[in-house]
Amino acid sequence: MRTHDLAFLKRFSMVIAFLVLLALGLILFARHLNGKVEYPESVVAKQSLQDRIAPVGAVYAGATGAAAQAAAAAAASAAQTANVPFDGRTDGAEIFNNGPCTGCHTAGVGGAPKLDAAGIGARAAEQGVEMLIKKATEGFTGTAGVMPAKGGNPALTDDQMKAVVEWMVSQSK
Repeated sequence: MRTHDLAFLKRFSMVIAFLVLLALGLILFARHLNGKVEYPESVVAKQSLQDRIAPVGAVYAGATGAAAQAAAAAAASAAQTANVPFDGRTDGAEIFNNGPCTGCHTAGVGGAPKLDAAGIGARAAEQGVEMLIKKATEGFTGTAGVMPAKGGNPALTDDQMKAVVEWMVSQSK
């Protein structure tokens, strides 16, 4: 019986050794093939890398630094104004009709005052136009509903909100 067990172990060891060599051969072959393939560089991955390694701040020193600082401030200001809706125009009618205002104030949705004497006209008489501008800009929660800050469009400027409210009040007369 002992020779039978030794023969089995010898064959079993040879099968295991063959499978290990086969696995190593396949791994090396796959590695070789992977080295032959050229992968295109991902634009998204490259941009992500640049974003991660970009400097957090900048140091400005001397006359060159002052000029660079002024240029950076101008670029930041331009980027900020680039996100202003309606290109920064303060035409109340245009903003009202094309912005989020018309959705609620035309139909009186959620207690929003309509553009008539009983709606926005009455509120302007009670609270004053400045208070309406403040509530429209900062947001307001009343018993009838909620007025989100800047009508739900935080990109609108305070001057644009003022123009819209003043236009709305003028339409109620």
